[in-house]
Amino acid sequence: MTSLDKPTTEDTSADDARAVTEAALFEAFGGVRGMVETVLPGLLFVSIYTVNKDLHMSAIAALAVALVMVVVRLAMKDTVKHAFSGVFGVAFGVVFAMMTGNAKDFYLPGMLYTLGLALAYIVTAMAGVPLIGLMLGPVFKENLSWRTRNPGRKKAYTKASWAWGLILLGKSAILFPLYWWADTTQLGWVLVALKIPPFLLAVYLTWVFLAKAPPPIDVFAEMEAEEERKAAASE
Repeated sequence: MTSLDKPTTEDTSADDARAVTEAALFEAFGGVRGMVETVLPGLLFVSIYTVNKDLHMSAIAALAVALVMVVVRLAMKDTVKHAFSGVFGVAFGVVFAMMTGNAKDFYLPGMLYTLGLALAYIVTAMAGVPLIGLMLGPVFKENLSWRTRNPGRKKAYTKASWAWGLILLGKSAILFPLYWWADTTQLGWVLVALKIPPFLLAVYLTWVFLAKAPPPIDVFAEMEAEEERKAAASE
């Protein structure tokens, strides 16, 4: 192997940064299992409703499978934040649909949440406090240090927040007209089809922006080092 073939320290650091970014995104957004937990209740609802047009059976089945996923995570002593968020989303949809008697309203709370989240990403990016940075800062152990101490990272978080906001806004632009004009099964299948692809695109763009950004500042390590320094100085 020539000197040109040998990986440099810079290349190794870049690879390490990408690996850390991938792991952090996987943890923050739930990975494959989190995606399954997001899709399955809605898929079950629209599948049953397509067959028998029974709102109550479809809603109860969707809620039941969401609860089962939470129980499984609890039994495995795994993190339940993604499963719990799924349960709450399904529960709101079930309650809303039962109250109105309109099966399409099962999807309405989730659609409103998506639209609100899109606006939150865009507004916080415009305000200089990108939401994706607030979400991922603790995961990277940098907290809010990127706001004042790491401008390159703040820029990456801003780009990622814009990406998430515009992608979710585009998704909302497709779904809301269907809510008014399409029937329940058409809306349901389109919504299921749009669960994963926009999410994967947003996660991929986030990974691209962060992989090219400066590494995070580990504020926890800094605090530990400061405590050790003070302890050594007091001895």
